[in-house]
Amino acid sequence: MAEIDAARLTAALKDRYAKIDVVERTGSTNADLRKAVDDGAADRTVLLAEEQTAGVGRRARQWSSPKGAGLYLSVALRPGVPFTALGSLSVVAGLAVRAAAAGVGVDAVLKWPNDVLSGGAKCAGILAEAVAGDPPSIVLGIGLNVLPLGDVQPGPGGLPATSLAELGATSTDRTDVAIALLTEFDDLEKRWRLAGGDLTEAGLLGDYRAHCATLGQDVEVQLPDGTSLTGRAADIDAAGQLQVDMTGGQRHTVFAGDVVHVRPA
Repeated sequence: MAEIDAARLTAALKDRYAKIDVVERTGSTNADLRKAVDDGAADRTVLLAEEQTAGVGRRARQWSSPKGAGLYLSVALRPGVPFTALGSLSVVAGLAVRAAAAGVGVDAVLKWPNDVLSGGAKCAGILAEAVAGDPPSIVLGIGLNVLPLGDVQPGPGGLPATSLAELGATSTDRTDVAIALLTEFDDLEKRWRLAGGDLTEAGLLGDYRAHCATLGQDVEVQLPDGTSLTGRAADIDAAGQLQVDMTGGQRHTVFAGDVVHVRPA
């Protein structure tokens, strides 16, 4: 399988990102970029890895990512939006992944808070991590399965894994897919940034609602303390949080960072 072409990637995106690095192997691109932010990494720094040995997801879940099978990348950003708006960047990333998949003929939907699905299986996951500072930064991680996975099932969460190739993608050139994904993300993130992180003002909330398979489902939301709540997933708000209508008529706001799993009830 062909390696990611770092020179072609950088040439295609040089006017959009300050720095793009491709490494053969790392524990976690998110962990690497969090350290780079502490060391003064520029806004819009990108790190891609051919292989991750300790990929990180929500609630500190870890997994290994098969070498050369997908895109494992992180972007460090200093968007200058209110700290409370940083978490909504996962919505922006989800839309970018969905658009990149559509560009190679794969119809994908979004599962709140951070998964991209097709055919009932997971093809991508997203993690946004705030980094304290003045101004605060955010490191956004995206893992997108591109080539066939074989017997490897990366990542926890209870959903079967799939890839763009297994979904009939018209192209599985990982460099091309990376360029498309990072171009889509750049366009959407700039709209989000100019709107101060407000998804409604950026014109992105309607798109997310239209492609979010979670909305309208009866769901069980599992919380870190072992409790759960059930209700109808009714809406996504301007900060990217899930609104659940409970059986008694109350509406409960669910924050992505407070959720272990969201499953059909």
